[in-house]
Amino acid sequence: MAATETLTAERILEATEEVLRRYGPAKATVVDVARVLGVSHGSVYRHFRTKAALREAVTERWLSRTETDLAALTTAAGRPARAKLHDWFATLFEAKRHKAGGDPELFATYGVLIDENSGVVDRHVDVLIGQVRSIVEEGARDAEFSAEDPEATARALFDATSRFHDPAYAPEWRRPTIESEFEAVVDLLLRGLRA
Repeated sequence: MAATETLTAERILEATEEVLRRYGPAKATVVDVARVLGVSHGSVYRHFRTKAALREAVTERWLSRTETDLAALTTAAGRPARAKLHDWFATLFEAKRHKAGGDPELFATYGVLIDENSGVVDRHVDVLIGQVRSIVEEGARDAEFSAEDPEATARALFDATSRFHDPAYAPEWRRPTIESEFEAVVDLLLRGLRA
């Protein structure tokens, strides 16, 4: 990091991702992050009080990227709820597949970090289910969907599609039939929601 650049939490998180990718979660240290940034480890600790806090922030940042992409689909105007819901799950599936296949080292690292930071993951899942609930509520208002309890319906939809977004299933995402399997599940769920 150049001496004139301001050390920000965002720069620290970017460097932490680089260090995690290079060394993995077991060997990555705050000193390694500081070295990449060209600062003392004390400078990193001024932004993140502990190594655990830094790892939690990195995990939250990683998960929030998906939330942001999906939020745009959730609030898009002028589209039927059925199409929104299909595209929402397809986007989630593609994002997870991309992370697993595009950067397998970092994906494996996040598997460890997610286990450490279950509160962050729980909040992330709540945000995602809230987005699905919003689409279900819209579909019910427009008489597209029949859903007496949108919260329970959203949670059931999320759970029913877990094979396509839960990292535990990542090895299956490379199968040649996975996209048709995804479409079959989502189609069945959408037919079940019809008003």
